[in-house]
Amino acid sequence: MPTPPAERPPFRVPVGTAANPVLEQDVLARLMALGEPEEFGVGDTLFRAGDEELDFFVMESGRVDIVREATADSRARVVAEWQAGEFLGELSMLTGQASLLTARIVEPSRVRRVPNAVFKQLMSNDGELSEILLAAFRARRRLLMAAADRTTQIFGTEGSAAALALRRYAARMELPHRWTDVSTEAGRAALEASEHAGLDLPLVMSRGAVIAAATPLALAEAVGLAYRYRDGDEFDLVVVGAGPAGLAAGIYGASEGLRTLVLDALAPGGQAAASSRIENYLGFPSGVSGAEITELGLVQALKFGVRLSAPAEVTALSPREGGHELTLAEGDAIRARAIVVATGARYRRLPLERWADFEGGSIFFATTELEARTVARRPAVVVGGANSAGQAALYLAELGSEVGLVVRGPDIAVKMSSYLVDRVRSHERITVHSSSDVTALHGGEQLEAVTLTSSATGESEDVAAAALFCFVGAEPRASWLSGAAVDASGFLLTDVDLPAVADAGRGPLPFETSLAGVFAAGDVRHGSMKRIAAAVGEGASAVASVHRALAAH
Repeated sequence: MPTPPAERPPFRVPVGTAANPVLEQDVLARLMALGEPEEFGVGDTLFRAGDEELDFFVMESGRVDIVREATADSRARVVAEWQAGEFLGELSMLTGQASLLTARIVEPSRVRRVPNAVFKQLMSNDGELSEILLAAFRARRRLLMAAADRTTQIFGTEGSAAALALRRYAARMELPHRWTDVSTEAGRAALEASEHAGLDLPLVMSRGAVIAAATPLALAEAVGLAYRYRDGDEFDLVVVGAGPAGLAAGIYGASEGLRTLVLDALAPGGQAAASSRIENYLGFPSGVSGAEITELGLVQALKFGVRLSAPAEVTALSPREGGHELTLAEGDAIRARAIVVATGARYRRLPLERWADFEGGSIFFATTELEARTVARRPAVVVGGANSAGQAALYLAELGSEVGLVVRGPDIAVKMSSYLVDRVRSHERITVHSSSDVTALHGGEQLEAVTLTSSATGESEDVAAAALFCFVGAEPRASWLSGAAVDASGFLLTDVDLPAVADAGRGPLPFETSLAGVFAAGDVRHGSMKRIAAAVGEGASAVASVHRALAAH
């Protein structure tokens, strides 16, 4: 039985937009010169969904459809078409992700094929062309987030910690996907129609693969984003952690000629990605979200050839001749001449009964759109007295929630920036509970209320809360790094806080830990400023020391 034709969109990607820029003749000629001409007939494919390490294609003549293949509940659909003078491609060409789509020739075509390796060199070395292509790739990915959402489908229940972890990963990686809440009638019907209703949730379906009890790692493996060993894999620099410090280290390392790999146990962004709005970051007078900073930093890193894998949890570091060996949780070993540890810190959990029951479903450590959608204008409690807590309280209040901001100290002005203090105090939907602690959690399957106890009077009150957002304390993510000198709280000691570097016979370089060739940047480091701008500076500065260390060997 012949395959039914793909549904066509009502319009082409408009010419002259960011996603389909008009190329000047000299720019088009430069792109054409990079590839060899090839002839294709109707029905031929340039690439298929699932292909990896795609070449870059420029259309010399003819027409090609970009097709989202059929799924269990929908026909194949044309999401874009490209004609003479236009080029194919989007961000997956840089991330290493397997293609989500198929490129099918619909008119006899002459195409210039630019090998993947040549394309990546172009992106790193040609500023003018890479700027044009990056802008188009980013715009196309935004279009695909809606047009190709059925390439990956996530089924689960709202309030499920496991489902939220999947959705958060997909969102941070800008992976086109469709979320279906099976606790709704429509969601249950969609799951039944998929013929996989008996499998454990959360359930992922992606390009024919069906993953029950799915995790972010399983999803990453299905779409080609997990770390995979390649013959000859050995790096000059491996950065562990992809928050602002880690991404900065990756960018400066790769842009200065180092073979660079960035790993993160969760997804790029770190704590910064959890911030709904940052208004005191240089260069963004109108403010910027943590997600935007992460997206821009990630694209910049990919432009310079950084190889990034997430989730990829490092569990051990051991010395080897000429450098170090990192061990991943899945057992893979990665060799590197130098390491930058930028794993950051995590917010502390409160020692309360039933905390584990609610975490991930009603208790969160971030305030992105995903968590805010879970609250849905219902009352919420934010715990913490620094900028992250203030930003979270304002974000939730602006979305319509009544917010209780619980601060252990007597005054929120002690640790919070003054511009946030003024806004928090004046907002009609925010109540500040100073000198107070959350002492009990109440609810059934989901949180319904918390008990607040004043340290000043000893009095307690119950406050309605559909969710609790926790931004207190900081625990360094460095327990895997055995043998490194740390302070009393577990933060890594570096440079001036160390007498010498092990087995190096010299004093430590700036940002170097007690382990020779292992550097630390950002929140994981003792004495760091715990600010995004400072973390970026530390990541860049640590790479300067990496160069000095490598030059000495």
